[in-house]
Amino acid sequence: MTTTRDSVRRAVAAVAEAREPDADAVGTRRSIVIERIEPQIDAGRHPIKRVVGDQLLVTADIFADGHDLLDAALLIRADDETAHAEFPMRPIDNDRWSGHVELTRNRWHHYAIEAWRDEFGTWRQGIGKKVDAGVPVPVEIEEGRILVEAALNRAERSEAGEDVRLIRAALSALKRARSEATRVAALSTDALLAVMRRHPDRRFASRSTELPLVVDRERARFGAWYELFPRSQGRDPKKPRATTLAEATWRLPDIAAMGFDVVYLPPIHPIGRVNRKGRNNTLDAAADDVGSPYAIGSDAGGHDAVAPELGGVEQLIGFREAVEAHGMELALDIALQAAPDHPYVRSHPEWFRHSPDGSIKYAENPPKKYQDIYPIDFAGEDAAAREALWREWRRIFGVWIDRGVRIFRVDNPHTKPIPFWAWLIRDIQRDHPDVIFLSEAFTKPKMMRKLAKVGFTQSYTYFTWRETAAELRDYFTELTQTEMREYFRGNLFTNTPDINPHQLDHGRPAFVIRSVLAATLSSSYGIYSGWELCESARLGEREEYLNSEKYEIRARDWDAKGNIKLLIGELNRLRHQRPALKRYDNLRFEAVTGERTLFYRKALPHGKVDPLSGFPSRWRDAVYVAVNCDPTTPERAILHPDLPAIGIGWDEPYALTDLMTGRTTREIGADLAVNLDPGAEAFRIFTISALEQ
Repeated sequence: MTTTRDSVRRAVAAVAEAREPDADAVGTRRSIVIERIEPQIDAGRHPIKRVVGDQLLVTADIFADGHDLLDAALLIRADDETAHAEFPMRPIDNDRWSGHVELTRNRWHHYAIEAWRDEFGTWRQGIGKKVDAGVPVPVEIEEGRILVEAALNRAERSEAGEDVRLIRAALSALKRARSEATRVAALSTDALLAVMRRHPDRRFASRSTELPLVVDRERARFGAWYELFPRSQGRDPKKPRATTLAEATWRLPDIAAMGFDVVYLPPIHPIGRVNRKGRNNTLDAAADDVGSPYAIGSDAGGHDAVAPELGGVEQLIGFREAVEAHGMELALDIALQAAPDHPYVRSHPEWFRHSPDGSIKYAENPPKKYQDIYPIDFAGEDAAAREALWREWRRIFGVWIDRGVRIFRVDNPHTKPIPFWAWLIRDIQRDHPDVIFLSEAFTKPKMMRKLAKVGFTQSYTYFTWRETAAELRDYFTELTQTEMREYFRGNLFTNTPDINPHQLDHGRPAFVIRSVLAATLSSSYGIYSGWELCESARLGEREEYLNSEKYEIRARDWDAKGNIKLLIGELNRLRHQRPALKRYDNLRFEAVTGERTLFYRKALPHGKVDPLSGFPSRWRDAVYVAVNCDPTTPERAILHPDLPAIGIGWDEPYALTDLMTGRTTREIGADLAVNLDPGAEAFRIFTISALEQ
């Protein structure tokens, strides 16, 4: 029987159809090792985070028995796709490989690495050594022909027309060749090698496990948040009165003018009447006390309703549309708890904790008591009731998503089960990948990190209580330069309705310092309204506001003397104008002489990045920030910027431009003396650039 070239190709195709045993099967040929894949979180149990437009850089150790050359590809697919897109990987150093992909879709993804033996590259390397040594190679030429024939079949099946033409041309040249040297030359061109590597035999390839990745939209990483109580937006500070959502829209132009991106509302649901709190969190409410928005639910409805006194659902939608018309987004607070008169208490008493006498237990955080709130019990005995509870909260979020809300701040998520959040967030983002979740969890570090790992897009931080330069340097190095940068995005809130930090007792200088730090250390930060007026009156020695609008109606003069609205507006303007301030993990602390001063830069990569670390050797468009973190004591600090990092020699002159004033000076050397006086100007924000020739 005569064997033809076509029959060889058919035989190769038949073999290709046969499924190779898995990597752990007896007798497997999937023997390439793929390990130490980076990035990954907890062996792939949790997703790493990126935003659309980012580059995902993946590295791994890839090696095998023997001396064959290897090849590898980075595979990636979105969660609504079945096929993987492939991107080449290359060896960098000591069996460490690197590959990257540009991320273009706002969805959850999975990525993996596949590696295979580069048979043709190995063949070409081997035959070249024998030819150089003067060894006859007739058998090797035939082996090469068989490899090329097999690749022709694969190229034909993939309909790679130009590659098919090049392979056939090489085989024709081989057939015409009359000497061993010309036959070797016909199969040894670089063009043929490239084609062969595009159509490798991957039947015996090894593939890593798939690792999760969530690609968010840009707001997940960058944004300035402004929190307000819509019921406290009256125009006359001397006569506070409750306002509806429609009436509160008058504030939006002022908020937009300060450069905020997100308007965030505390719960806007009906407020319970039973055990309602009075002013300053007193237990006995007067008849006209408005109660806490966190005591959710009454005869007027629950978590899917809007309080009648705010104008109902129609006004909420109108308010959202007004926010968007001013170029901002609306965020809502979802608090998974209920007032004693919430509809859930009657319809689903099994969703709450009960005392031995059968009564439902109210919330406590000793010494604080919250008689107006019933916590939800996620650990009830009835499995069907627990499932119904989970699905009800999924429904609640869906209601607000259908009403156009795409950002949620979740109150106290650390008091609910981790598996619940892992399921809920993933389920929502499968249908609505643009939804953003902010975790309001001021709790132990490991729990805060776990909530971020299981899906929360952003997280509250300990920034509020990190005051000294040393504390801030250590904390933000942890957030942005360790593994945390892969999954934890810190949103720096300067204050909240519950947190009136004690450093604010030092007055306006403290507000200025903390505003600058919050706006420039992270790409996301927020303030609670009243911050711009430097409000700090506290209830006794507690970290709580006096006359808190959590329990009463307030009205303010938003242009009161001493406000810092212009400063906040300038900071937000810089955040939008300077791309480096929109990034999160590009924070680098610089050397400084002065223990009270924090000196840092944020910059963009310049030129090629290290294919293993992903970091550049040079940076561009740097923004430098120096802040005296002590609001009580002036300091003369000496700043030592790393000039070579931005391409300027230590002894070269350069231009320094103050980004707050626009003034440019000519400087030389890395010893910049600055006077940082909290009573005058406690900070500097500037750029450094090469002088024009």
